[in-house]
Amino acid sequence: MSSIDEVIIERRGSAGLIRLNRPQALNSLTLPMIRAIVSALDGFAVDPSIASVIVKGEGERGFCAGGDIRLLHQSGQEKSDGAEIFWREEFRLNHAIAHYPKPYVALMDGITMGGGVGLSAHGSHRVVTERTRLAMPETGIGYFPDVGATWLLPRAPGEAGTWMGLTGLIINAADAIHAGLADHAVASSDLPVLIEAISALPAVASPADVHSTILGLALDTGTSRLATSRDTIDRAFAHEAVEDILRALAQESDDFAAEAAQVIATRSPTSLKLTLRLLRAGRASASLAECLNRELGACLGILYNPDFYEGVRAAVIDKDRNPKWSPASLAEVDAASIDRFFVPAQPPLFA
Repeated sequence: MSSIDEVIIERRGSAGLIRLNRPQALNSLTLPMIRAIVSALDGFAVDPSIASVIVKGEGERGFCAGGDIRLLHQSGQEKSDGAEIFWREEFRLNHAIAHYPKPYVALMDGITMGGGVGLSAHGSHRVVTERTRLAMPETGIGYFPDVGATWLLPRAPGEAGTWMGLTGLIINAADAIHAGLADHAVASSDLPVLIEAISALPAVASPADVHSTILGLALDTGTSRLATSRDTIDRAFAHEAVEDILRALAQESDDFAAEAAQVIATRSPTSLKLTLRLLRAGRASASLAECLNRELGACLGILYNPDFYEGVRAAVIDKDRNPKWSPASLAEVDAASIDRFFVPAQPPLFA
């Protein structure tokens, strides 16, 4: 076994095990963690004794709550290159996970948000539990769903991904499976059993063998709220402007629509418009790499957006949960102010 403070890497039978070990911060990703994960994945990929990789979070509360938002906030204020370096390396990791040559098993137990979704939902075998609380809550901090979410969310059934991206609301295991962000649910108490079963597979085990092993412990998640509310979601969130989405929600009579409208009204107007445009661009994109390139350009634009600093202040630093957005209304956010987020990053992540 080898480890650094924030990530523990080990070989267990035929499995390479990556354990995020920052439980006091809900395993939020730092740059050293990203680099440790990349190094481990590179090593496991060429090791003939390793059939699969398992990624899990330490502690009782979550898999991974996202990226180190304080670091990004500080880097932007200082005008250093720390934020850009973080995003470039994180997004390359997301792409590598999506194209990993061996089964990549993500155990999304507990809180799985932002960068945690990027670390899991691009994998080949995504496992949720009854404790999974998954979200892309970035519009609430003056940011937008990144880590390839603009590729993933548009490919959810109907407009479920648009609902997720704009509201940032938490979904459970059944919803995550419905949205295409997870494959199977396993009881949290059975995860040690699952790890041992995957580790006991032969070194020549196939992805189908890993799938069958997970299926042997899979449980019924019940009905997805997103599936039940699909008609409402599809009617309201199919529009091309956030204002039109809100008007459509006002025409719906159920509590689901009322909750969505109420939450959207608290989000950064700039982030809402940026997110919707990115999701629509992602729907028309040909690859994850194309979306990640576009997201990186938007990330660099975010560093000049006052809502990002105000959102992080209100949510993470002062924790007063009372951000003052600028502009304060959707009507004040014009198309030109969103265009600036679509300046391509140079050099691009992927040619």
